[in-house]
Amino acid sequence: MSDVTIPFERVRAWFFDLDGTLMDTDDQSVASLARRLRFLGAARAPRLARRMVMASETPMNAAATLLDALHLDSLAFALEERSQHADRGYDFELIEGVKPLLLHLAGRYSLAIVSTRSPAAAEAFLVQYGLTELFPVVVTRQTTRRLKPHPAPVLYAAQALGLAPADCVMVGDTTVDVRSARRAGAWAVGVLCGFGEERELWRAGAHLVLPSTADLLALVESSDR
Repeated sequence: MSDVTIPFERVRAWFFDLDGTLMDTDDQSVASLARRLRFLGAARAPRLARRMVMASETPMNAAATLLDALHLDSLAFALEERSQHADRGYDFELIEGVKPLLLHLAGRYSLAIVSTRSPAAAEAFLVQYGLTELFPVVVTRQTTRRLKPHPAPVLYAAQALGLAPADCVMVGDTTVDVRSARRAGAWAVGVLCGFGEERELWRAGAHLVLPSTADLLALVESSDR
């Protein structure tokens, strides 16, 4: 747990990851895996699928970081993008309570997406839920040479908005989001509605960990008074 409290009254911008933060990729992944494990029984398959998805978060992040360092991430992402789009196109699920939060923030703060999704996927998600105009800055895996947990994506978003990183909060569900924010000098909020686990997020340096992205609304409304 962090000994430092985020000074919400000084925050001028909020950055959001996509998968597991704004879009409910976690539950979609669990459902997909549970279907493959259905031979284990209707009760056991979903429980085991969720444990497997949660356990894979750290190895997946480590693999993405290694690919980035070896400059092989572009090839891997291109293959993944082609496979996903060919199979089913884009169809996203918004995490419950997120849209009211974003509408509240948009009238008071600058907003940015900071994600390792492709530009096409990020745009499709924003269009699907009518969020495009809320985000003047969208950072994807093609925006900066280095990916999270490198600070480059967070630094880019802050610079694009004309702000210092210390005026910005990065919200994400994994350790790479937290580490990217901390290395950039921004504030880091971890959320448990995605792939990360609470202990890992605190260990990575989160200043705050919440059950869901939607829980930010009460905190922000409180600081607005």
